[in-house]
Amino acid sequence: MARSGGYNTKTRQLILDYLMNNRQKAVSASNILAHLEQQGAATNPTTVYRYLDKLAGEEKIMKYVADKGERAVFQYVDEDRHCREHLHLKCTGCGKIFHLECGFMDQVRRHLSEEHGFVLQCEGSVLYGLCPRCAAKAAQNPPQPAQSEAKEEQNLCSAVDTGAQP
Repeated sequence: MARSGGYNTKTRQLILDYLMNNRQKAVSASNILAHLEQQGAATNPTTVYRYLDKLAGEEKIMKYVADKGERAVFQYVDEDRHCREHLHLKCTGCGKIFHLECGFMDQVRRHLSEEHGFVLQCEGSVLYGLCPRCAAKAAQNPPQPAQSEAKEEQNLCSAVDTGAQP
């Protein structure tokens, strides 16, 4: 098979197709490696990381790196989107990424610049939370404290109500 710049063209196309087909969420290199393995393609992690870096340099994908040493994730950028000009919202429930393209963010950027001399760089900026669907699910199924935690909580509430020590 022909090689271009050390990369297998079929593998590169599979990676790009995977990113395009999953454009609504951020995917990790391990997600891509698993996909390549399912497709029977080469699964060299170094090749995958190099190609992801190349795509990020060409601004075809966005690379998000969370704090605390978490792994990087990647998202395909549609040609009509200007992802370096707006923030993104990532749902911690389903993993989808939403583009925050609204006038309010323009006001925030202008305020930061005019009032604080701070130039906001949106590239790779992500706000985390729950999308409407995941928030509705969470509201329907609130997490239940473990039995011992519930009993301890009840004792603390009783202690507060009666003034007694727990």
